[in-house]
Amino acid sequence: MKREFTAILLALSCCQWAYAEETPSTCYGTTKDGRLENAWQLPSSGKNFEAYSSLGVFLGRNYVHSKVYAIVVNAYKTLESSAPGKIFVYGETGLEDGGRFRPHKTHANGLSVDFFVPVVNPAGVSVKLPVGPWNKFGYNIEFDRNARYEDMTIDFEAMARHLLALKQAADTQEVGISVIIFDNSFQEMLFASPTGKKLPTLMRFSVKKPWVRHDEHYHVDFDVQCADGG
Repeated sequence: MKREFTAILLALSCCQWAYAEETPSTCYGTTKDGRLENAWQLPSSGKNFEAYSSLGVFLGRNYVHSKVYAIVVNAYKTLESSAPGKIFVYGETGLEDGGRFRPHKTHANGLSVDFFVPVVNPAGVSVKLPVGPWNKFGYNIEFDRNARYEDMTIDFEAMARHLLALKQAADTQEVGISVIIFDNSFQEMLFASPTGKKLPTLMRFSVKKPWVRHDEHYHVDFDVQCADGG
């Protein structure tokens, strides 16, 4: 029985992968009021990255537009060489059909992705930000004004290299980056890093104070041509 169940899961997995490869997504409306058809579910993990929560993956909270899928995955592939040894964690993205995605105000049409900040321990080694139900799956983590949380510090250079890799991957897909939302006070630290100095001229960072502090993660909205309403 166990072998049969495993075989069924493998078959379904193969079919889902083939479906994803062959069917591009169509987005409708906006990130705040939209939906998505033929969504692609991001991989739960890779050589240098993983999803914020296995439960979130099980509940289908990591679906994106097919072009965004390609951008996210290809950026992580680039980071294997441009940021070797670094660990990255992505957060919530959206539902398979898009639409209202509580508690977020956007993430409605597959073009929004949250990325948790990469961090290092006191020895300067890249480690995974501790994410779990005890801290609202990472979204309740608060960094101090020195970008520290417990014994970890935000790795702004790794973050900058990730954003640059996203921009390069987006260019390949002929997709823009609409906006990046990240804590205003930490933006200066990001732009002070060697790679971060390049970012202000390459992409737009929101200067408005977000409705919730974006210090433990950075929100990225991609610019894909979507159909109206739907």
